[in-house]
This record gives sequence, structure tokens and C-alpha cells, in this order.
Amino acid sequence: MTPRTLRGYTNARSVRVMKITASEFRANVMGVLDDVLDKGTIVEVRRRGRTIRIVADRPTRKLDRLVARPDFIVGDPDSLVHVDWSSHWTS
Repeated sequence: MTPRTLRGYTNARSVRVMKITASEFRANVMGVLDDVLDKGTIVEVRRRGRTIRIVADRPTRKLDRLVARPDFIVGDPDSLVHVDWSSHWTS
């Protein structure tokens, strides 16, 4: 998989393009389609000297891939500013 700029697709931003053969696509069809939908990867399948491009109907936003971590900060984040962390620091 090599990133490159693809003109004409969402303002010519840098996108991932995966070039594979038809045999590779057949062997990994579900995983390849998941990459297209979840990561926004563009897949180019080569068959009989022609290229078939598989692209999601809507580009994937980076923020949509964030994983919720509800237990990461417990309490008010502003109260962390006033915590004494010196006991955790080593000299």
C-alpha cells in the first residue's frame, strides 16, 4: 500500500491507494472492502490489463476513526491542573 496524491478525489488530498491483482482481491475480499470503508483506502484491482478502482461513496474522516475512551479521565479535566504530581516524578 503506497500513499499518493489522487487528483479529482476530495480536493486532491493525499490518500492511500492499494494496488492488488484480481487473485489477491479474491483471496482477501472482505478485508479489502473493510479497509475501503473504515480507513478510506482506495483499491485498484488489476485484471486483464485493465484497472478497476474501488472507492467508498463518502470519504472517511479521521475523527470518525477515534475510539471512545470514557474511563481515561475521571472527573473534571480542569481539576488536573491543580494536582500535585511531584511525588510521581523521579530525580
